[in-house]
Order: sequence, then C-alpha cells, then structure tokens
Amino acid sequence: MAELLWTKARKPQYCSLRLVAFLLIILLFVFFGEAAGKPISLHVVTLPRYSVFKGHLPIRMVYPQPKVLTPSRKDVLVLTPWLAPIVWEGTFNIDILNEQFRVQNVTIGLTVFAIKKYMVFLKLFLETAEEHFMVGHKVNYYVFTDRPADVPRVPLRGGRRLLVLEVPGAARWQDVSMRRMEMIGSFCAQRFLREVDFLVCADVDMRFRDHVGVEILSQLFGTLHPGFYGAAREAFTYERRPQSRAHIPRDQGDFYYMGAFFGGSVAEVHRLTTACHQAMMADWANGIEAVWHDESHLNRYLLDHKPTKVLSPEYMWDEQLLGWPAIMKKLRYVAVPKDHQEIRHR
Repeated sequence: MAELLWTKARKPQYCSLRLVAFLLIILLFVFFGEAAGKPISLHVVTLPRYSVFKGHLPIRMVYPQPKVLTPSRKDVLVLTPWLAPIVWEGTFNIDILNEQFRVQNVTIGLTVFAIKKYMVFLKLFLETAEEHFMVGHKVNYYVFTDRPADVPRVPLRGGRRLLVLEVPGAARWQDVSMRRMEMIGSFCAQRFLREVDFLVCADVDMRFRDHVGVEILSQLFGTLHPGFYGAAREAFTYERRPQSRAHIPRDQGDFYYMGAFFGGSVAEVHRLTTACHQAMMADWANGIEAVWHDESHLNRYLLDHKPTKVLSPEYMWDEQLLGWPAIMKKLRYVAVPKDHQEIRHR
C-alpha cells in the first residue's frame, strides 16, 4: 500500500518532467529548422466526430421537430410493454433513419428460398425488391435453391449482389419450411457473419409493393400476422400440445408472429434459427411436428426472447383475403395470388 501511494503521489511530477522535456525538444526542432533555412510547419489534425463509423460523415438535415405532446398515431399501439417500437406508417422519419444507417455503411442480407416450383415467384420477388427494398443501401440477395440454373437474371442497382446458394430439395413443403431454420443458421456461421450486418428472412411467394427500408432494422424483429393482429391470445394458433418444444399455454403470449418475415443482426438471427432448429429436432425425436412447423417455433422463441422491434401488418399482408382496412396506411410486402395446393404439391 505504501508503495502504491508513493507511486500515485509522484505521478504528477513525472508527467510534469515529461511535458517540459517535450517542449524543449519542440523548441530545438524549431531552432535548428530555422537555422537550416527550412522552417517547420506544425499541422493540427481534427478528427471527425463520427470517425468511429465505417461510412461517411452525416450531413446537416432539416426536418419537422418531434412533438412530445402529439403522438404519432392514436389509432394503434406503437410501443410494446417491453419498450420495443411497433413500426407503422407515420411513426418514423425515413430521412433521419437513412442518414443514421448511411454513416454506418451497413450491408443488409435478404434470404429467400426458391425450392422446386416456388422458383416461379423469384423473378417478381427480386424485381420488386430492387424497386422498394432498402433503396440506397447495400444489399446481398441470398437465394437458396435446388435449381440454380433457373435463377432469373434481374438488373441490380449499384452496391447490390445476387448470390445463389445451392441446397437440396425436399419431398414435402413442410420439410422445406422447417429446414429453412437449419440452413439459415448454418450459413450465418459460414459466411453471413462476415458479409452483412443485418439479415432479413423472407418468403418468396410475396412481392414488395411499397417502401421497406432501414426502419425495420434492429437486433431482433418479428412481424405481426395479418390474421391475428387484433385477436386475443386465446385465438392465436400457437402449438398447444405440452409435448412440443413450441408449446405456448393459452394464458401466455404477446403477439402472433408470421414466419414469412423476420430478422435482425446476423448474430441474433443465428441464435434464433439455431434454437428453433434444435427445438424442431427434439420434437422430431419425440414423434411430434408443431402445428405450424417453423412458425410455431419462431413464436415460442420470440415469446422467450422479446424482439427489439415489431413490424406492423403493413409488412405482411394479403389484400385478396383481407381487403385494405383504413388502419393500414400502406401495404408494403404483400402476398402474390396463387393456388397453394397446386404449388405445394407440384
């Protein structure tokens, strides 16, 4: 203790001596430099405030002031009980968000599975994604398919890439759906962690109809099912059998999330998909298949690991079945009309 106190007591003295020595050295350089006819110039370098980011400095922005006493929406819930935002039109300023993500120079990965006859939906999916998905940001499209030669050539914006990942097909569409968790988790570890900052996992039999941008990005996000966003938890089609790892009792549950659109940081998506795959394997070993397959396990996971952002049904809608209610200011990601039985069994 005495030695420690002695060291601390003399530290300011050593610092003073070093400062004096440094000033003397500078004076000597200046003196000898002028004597040689070569005056020395001292340059002061100012580090940018945002130098910690990978991208560029933010620009000055002018936008309407947020009003504390004026809620953005009065007709819908905009915040969960665990303080995660629920994203609706009118609850965010996309210009501010675009600039925040621009200075971070993020790359977003979008995974989609085009297995067997689902390949027929891929061209429209990619074309509409180029029009509406993460416009102005770098995007990697990851197409999982058993038919790589059939992947369509779609013109891409600058900074966007299409990467085809060949995977085996499956006899049943349910198996394709459930194996998705395994494959996404595997590729997270193999390459996604190195290549992108966020991962969005989407169904291919959909199209982007309006803006879907960085407002959805968060550590972990899920999307409200369009058929249950106004329902009581007792009506949710959770897995109700206690024998399943996806089981949720009738007195539990926050929302019912759609398995067709979820994501987050690559690390969080890796944790989610790995946990869901392991739970499905445990069910399989016990001879159980959850009622809605990977979606049932997704709902169990998001009940236990609350998402940091929740997307409203604007981001998952079927106008043919549900119309266009006034509460939906925009329909952003919508189902493509199809014959489910024909596609699933071809």
